[in-house]
Amino acid sequence: MPESPVPSLFDRIGGEDGVRALVDRFYDLMDDHPDYAQLRAMHDSNLFPMRVSLTQFLAAWLGGPRTWFDVRPGACIMSAHRGMGISRQTAAQWVHAMSRAMAESRVDPAVGAQMQASFLRMANAMLLNARDQEAHR
Repeated sequence: MPESPVPSLFDRIGGEDGVRALVDRFYDLMDDHPDYAQLRAMHDSNLFPMRVSLTQFLAAWLGGPRTWFDVRPGACIMSAHRGMGISRQTAAQWVHAMSRAMAESRVDPAVGAQMQASFLRMANAMLLNARDQEAHR
């Protein structure tokens, strides 16, 4: 009997609907809670384009459709955030809001733990990237 393929994180989170629910909860938290005020201030008043972009990025990153990369050939998530002035506080707010969004979106805890570890690495890399840019100015 052939082994069934291991489902991707994209499948385990509930596909595009699951990713969209996570992203919507993340931006709703960022929009509504003062704990994320510095993070919110870094974004345009209209969050719809960011909701679409993050949904597409996370879907691809989790093993789903690669729309984000197809629309932005050669793009890199680090480059997309270059020049935003990411600080230790805003990086921490991003990670906290995303962690809370995962919990409130009922992401499977095992999947959430994997994602959280990656989000921490990503936030730290963006923070280091921002510091490098400041050092070269």
